[in-house]
Formats: sequence, C-alpha cells, structure tokens
Amino acid sequence: MKIAARVPCVWSGNFSVGINLLFALTRRASRALGDDFDAEVIEMHHRMKVDAPSGTASRLLEIILEERKLDRGALRHGREGITGERGRSEVGVHSLRGGDVVGDHTVVFAGPGERLELTHRASDRAVFATGALRAAQWVVGRKPGVYDMQDVLGLA
Repeated sequence: MKIAARVPCVWSGNFSVGINLLFALTRRASRALGDDFDAEVIEMHHRMKVDAPSGTASRLLEIILEERKLDRGALRHGREGITGERGRSEVGVHSLRGGDVVGDHTVVFAGPGERLELTHRASDRAVFATGALRAAQWVVGRKPGVYDMQDVLGLA
C-alpha cells in the first residue's frame, strides 16, 4: 500500500467488531489451552456463498495454527467414514451452507472433562459497515501506516 506512506489506513478482511474480538479471544485461548485441547472451527453461511471455508474461518484457523506452531497440513476438512483416532495436532474445519445465514463462526476447544466454545453470529450485514465507520473515526489523526481492527479495538 503505497498510500499508507502518506496517510493512515485501516485494512481488515472483516470489519465486524465482534469477529475481531473473536480473533483475539481465539489467540488467547489457543495460547492458554495449548494442544491439551482439540481445536475445531465450524462456520455457516448462506446458500449462495461459493468459497469454503470462509475467509473469516480461514483467519481463525491461521491464528490457531500460528499459536500451535503447525502448518496447513494439520487441517482436517470434515470427516467421513472410518477416519481413525483424531490426531493430537490436527485442527478440524467444517463449512455449512444454507438459507440466508449472514455468517456464524464457532471455535471449539475440547479438552479432558471440559469444552470451551467461542461463537460469533452476524445476523445483519450492517455490522460490517458499523465496524468500518468505527475504524474510520479511530484512524483520524494517526500517523501514516497500515493499521488493522486489532489496533482499532486496542487488542494489538
């Protein structure tokens, strides 16, 4: 971004405030729980969505892989048949499509005797515009450079 050398810019693949908090919470949970807890990402979108997993689900997976120091080979896209025991270092990915769902994302950390589920549900696309407006207000007066929603929300 050449323009960022002259003006402050906020870049984000998803401007939802809630999703960006989910990114931060996923990072903290991954770090705190470690590989004693199995990680799975489940996402659902409307029936017209053409990519799977969604970009937001992919970002959640990247965060888990980064924290666990794993590469993309650890990802398991769905399961079918006799798959054998779940590998300790695998991260499950499940994409659902149907109806008019704007976007649901759940990160599951399942450990011995307990399970943590972090869920965000967008029921109105206006949340993306609201987040973008919040970012625009925040960036006014900042030094030139590229910022993201983690900066805007004080989570960086």
